[in-house]
Amino acid sequence: MTRHAVLIAGGGPTGLMLAGELALAGVDVAIVERRENPELAGLRAGGLHIRTLEVLDQRGIADRFIAEGQVIRMAPFARTTVDLSDSPSRHNYFLALWQIHIERILADWVGEMKVPIYRGRDVTGFAQDDSGVDVELSDGQSLRAKYLVGCDGGRSVIRKKAGIDFPGWDPSTSYLIAEVETAEEPEWGIRRGAKGISSFGKLDDGKRARVVLNEGQVVERGEPTLEDVRDALIGAYGKDYGLRSATYMSRFTDMARQAASYRDRRVLLAGDAAHVHSPMGGQGLNIGVQDAVNLGWKLAQVVHGTSPESFLDTYHAERHPVGARVLRNTMALTAIDRSDDRIGALREMMCEMMQQDTTRKQYVAMMSGLDVHYDLGEGHPLVGRRMPDLELVTATGPLRVFSLLHHARPVLLNLRESGTFDIARWADRVQVVDAVFDGAWELPGNGMVTAPEAVLVRPDGYVAWVGDLTQSGLVDVLTTWFGPGSAA
Repeated sequence: MTRHAVLIAGGGPTGLMLAGELALAGVDVAIVERRENPELAGLRAGGLHIRTLEVLDQRGIADRFIAEGQVIRMAPFARTTVDLSDSPSRHNYFLALWQIHIERILADWVGEMKVPIYRGRDVTGFAQDDSGVDVELSDGQSLRAKYLVGCDGGRSVIRKKAGIDFPGWDPSTSYLIAEVETAEEPEWGIRRGAKGISSFGKLDDGKRARVVLNEGQVVERGEPTLEDVRDALIGAYGKDYGLRSATYMSRFTDMARQAASYRDRRVLLAGDAAHVHSPMGGQGLNIGVQDAVNLGWKLAQVVHGTSPESFLDTYHAERHPVGARVLRNTMALTAIDRSDDRIGALREMMCEMMQQDTTRKQYVAMMSGLDVHYDLGEGHPLVGRRMPDLELVTATGPLRVFSLLHHARPVLLNLRESGTFDIARWADRVQVVDAVFDGAWELPGNGMVTAPEAVLVRPDGYVAWVGDLTQSGLVDVLTTWFGPGSAA
């Protein structure tokens, strides 16, 4: 039986990101992916939000995506747009880049770390015991892993086989998405209907269009056909524009569901396996990648014996509220795009409010993932929030904060006079950097805050402790997040 420390079911963006995080930490990880090759049918998700770009920058690979994407500094909201360009981030924009390219770039990164991928196979079943998980594949092969992570999408086999409940809201509307060729030029852009939007967008080849069609009734199951696309076109636009062909036909709904638990002993969930929702706001791929970055370093520490197995409970505790908030936000955005007169009045009121800088900045921070705040206790406003990518000055020259996170190791920054932090017992796990930063500290959605004297940054880029040279509370925080210190 082939053995790995961690087995990931699903080689989409979430699974690939998690594999990269684990490989950086020296964990023996492998992916099981049903596709025979990396090709992806259709374009799917359309880009990367600010916080996801920051996460990729933390690992030193953001430029790979930026080189192929299109920078967009405005984001849609109902029937207006909001400005992203004054967000307090190096990446204050949305990067338009189709999922097929996002996956390719992530797969190249993971390939550089020699992560094995079992292609053309599904996980069909598994059994847990006290020391690991026996995993059965569709080709009859068996694998053994210490932990199994389901990154296998909204219809997750891993979630269902683990018996994890998936409560939420049934769909109120459904959509078709397809890449089509028509005899007549269609109506480009967005059209709003009673239950949602429909839209036509040009594809790069100039011959086909990507169409999203709101269906007249809720259809949850079944593969769509060319006739389904034709009927939906007529329903939304009154004609089919001489529809000739349709490729990559898919159906999605505004169903909103979330796993009751992201963990069942040695089985964990991330990405769409843990939460599904309307694509409004383009958050699905992004929240999945951020799930992976939260889970990766924690799972690595448990695998290596640095932290106890109960440490994995912090993954659910931190990411479940984030997922719940995304469900709420996408439900609200789906509703506000409908054509009911009262919804129209609400939309106008919200668009008017969005012209106020305070409201706009709060909304942008919320939708881009910049305002995520893990409950890590009282103290400085930075605790539990993402660390900004400051331009530091050190004895050896200028240094960006994110460059210190490329290897997914925690960092203790001393931002005042040089002094010795007594953390020798964690020296094998935590970097200590003396640096100076004289600029203002701005937290997305919160405004300016007092400059801290010392900051402990977790591998995922979130702040675990803020203090000074007195080191009050530092030992407890180090022990909580990075395990007991080594013997003197």
